[in-house]
Amino acid sequence: MADHIKVRPATGTWVVRAAGAVIGESTNALELVEGDYPPVIYFPRTDLAMAFLEPTELRSQCPYKGEASYFTIEAKSGPIANAAWSYENPAEAVAAIKDHLAFYSEKVAVEQV
Repeated sequence: MADHIKVRPATGTWVVRAAGAVIGESTNALELVEGDYPPVIYFPRTDLAMAFLEPTELRSQCPYKGEASYFTIEAKSGPIANAAWSYENPAEAVAAIKDHLAFYSEKVAVEQV
């Protein structure tokens, strides 16, 4: 497991934009690297406008991280379905991502500023 997934602080300031609006900015984001996949930035909930994120019924299972729950972003231009995910009770090896959300880069912009 230690070789498959690594979680570390993401350097700098990170922003997530949905439909042109900033819904989060953080200097406390985490970078998760899993195997050959591109790194994923996880934002602390405290740095997100959670009022614009609605939990959905969708769930998925990862053998390394646990069960993911999903969120729809309620944007001014309309909902962006299942654009973010979170591990409410992550596996011990990735416990740092608890209370963080990650976003699909094809649905929103996640950028280092």
